[in-house]
Amino acid sequence: MTKIVLPELGGGQKKATVSYWYFKVGEKVSEKDDLVELTTDKAAFNLPSPCSGTLTEIIIPVGEAAEVGITLGVIEES
Repeated sequence: MTKIVLPELGGGQKKATVSYWYFKVGEKVSEKDDLVELTTDKAAFNLPSPCSGTLTEIIIPVGEAAEVGITLGVIEES
């Protein structure tokens, strides 16, 4: 199990809002695939998948904000 964690954002930003999940729970992902789109007050960016596997859980849904270090979702490695 690999946690998808909101990384340090730089520029003093401490949280980001989930704009879009590119995959649904149960779908297979590959390492480096764009997994989730996040927005801050200053920018929008894509967070890549840290590994290959199956997206098993989305913890922070679209429209919700998360702070740096929070788990956004979970991938079961294949």
